Amino acid sequence: MTGLLTGRRAVVTGGAQGIGLAIARRLTEHGASVLIADLDRERAAEAAAGLSGAASVGCDVTSEADVQAVADRAAEELGGLDIWVNNAGVTRDASLKKMTVDDFDLVVGVHLRGTWLGVRAAQAFMREHGGGSIVNISSMSGKIGNPGQTNYSAAKAGIIGLTKAAAKEVAHHGVRVNAVQPGLIRTPMTAAMSAEAMAATEATIPVRRAGEPDEVAGAVVFLASDLAGYVTGAVLEVGGGRGM
Repeated sequence: MTGLLTGRRAVVTGGAQGIGLAIARRLTEHGASVLIADLDRERAAEAAAGLSGAASVGCDVTSEADVQAVADRAAEELGGLDIWVNNAGVTRDASLKKMTVDDFDLVVGVHLRGTWLGVRAAQAFMREHGGGSIVNISSMSGKIGNPGQTNYSAAKAGIIGLTKAAAKEVAHHGVRVNAVQPGLIRTPMTAAMSAEAMAATEATIPVRRAGEPDEVAGAVVFLASDLAGYVTGAVLEVGGGRGM
């Protein structure tokens, strides 16, 4: 791998598995030191142990204190903070008729509040230390909407508005804020889908297949690197053409 990110210091929330782990792996392969922050401390530690140049920390992204502690730890242990990836997420799918207020609040809290807290903590450090790159993981669900995901779709759409507003606020400090919108990606969450449901969904995608976590990670590496030095407030779809 080329050293696109050699010497950079990164945080990946929800980095213990799935897309987050693929992102953490890709960042380290391109030379970055990575702090994996995840609610599951044990799984985060296992993930970090399998990567060169990675460490781990427990974090509830809905907690202001936890998120700030991650930023402080990255600055202390990694020596700085150049990249922050807001990836942590949960799902609680149900129809409007059956979805509870608690399930709505949980999903919006983790995705939207968690991303906002991450953006706020990361930019505060970056603007004082020469800039950096923040990448927020949204979803195609936030663009096209999915039945049974009014909570998730709303939160992921909100991340786009947050990304653009934050990008405008901090651009003059050398901080870039962008978003990635994955489509159907093979992860532990989508593994729960039946074969019939997976096939039906893939049939709606122009490239006729689900994506891989590593394909999302590649987009994050680009946005985190100097190759995207003039890119901010952008939304990069990684969905095989779904939603065009």
